Amino acid sequence: MNNLPQVGFVRLHQIVGNPKANPPIPAIIPVCKSSWWAGVKSGIYPKPVKLGLRATAWRVGDIKALIDELEK
Repeated sequence: MNNLPQVGFVRLHQIVGNPKANPPIPAIIPVCKSSWWAGVKSGIYPKPVKLGLRATAWRVGDIKALIDELEK
């Protein structure tokens, strides 16, 4: 959880990582993008927040709560 800010929003590439980025972005939740979106649809992962027409993000608090739940 060291990569997460204290408050705010995170984008999908910050959650699932991007090894091709320069520098590579490590995954917080190691799943692929399609698995993440399937989990959002089924209710396993938190719902996103639309920040604009082409900007979707997740609340940091929701992601931290998910990590805590997965660690149980």
